[in-house]
Amino acid sequence: MKKTSTRFDAAWFKRFYFDPATRVTTREEMRARAELIAAILRHAGVPVDSILDAGCGIGLLKPAFARALKHADYVGLEASEYLCRRYGWTQGSIVDFKPASPFDLVVCYDVLQYLDDLAAARAMANLGRLTCDALYFSALTIEDWRRNCDRSRTDRDVNMRPAAWYRARLQRNFHYYGLGVWIHKTRETVRWALES
Repeated sequence: MKKTSTRFDAAWFKRFYFDPATRVTTREEMRARAELIAAILRHAGVPVDSILDAGCGIGLLKPAFARALKHADYVGLEASEYLCRRYGWTQGSIVDFKPASPFDLVVCYDVLQYLDDLAAARAMANLGRLTCDALYFSALTIEDWRRNCDRSRTDRDVNMRPAAWYRARLQRNFHYYGLGVWIHKTRETVRWALES
């Protein structure tokens, strides 16, 4: 796998985000995802005043969260030098990012498959420190590669792990709430048996 600083350049983002023929997601899909996350957190009674979008890419979630979670401050964290220059994101890695205080909501969407096992495990431990209330987490798993993703549009130069690998590490700090949302163990919420 290429080094992160050179891998995620303009050509990579053109292929996976800007070119309609090869992009992996759309603004509409990410808007729906932000609305879903916001609705789940309202249902759980979790207020959101601060958001960390770890691996924010081109920032497709930012305008969607601005509508769905109107009063929340958004911080985009990104490893790509190219995107940080272009969009003004905070440059850094989820592996060792240490802000002054944790965030109400941390989004880590399709990032950790780009890290080796040791770095991914460190990043998952750091998610527990970065998140005071809720985490939205997703990563390409072996199961998704076999059954769910569009392989013609999905970056295959990644570290695929089984979903159980991620779940085991997430459960150290979080309770699963549903549809990718995890609630920090320090936050009390009611989780109905058939909803979680």
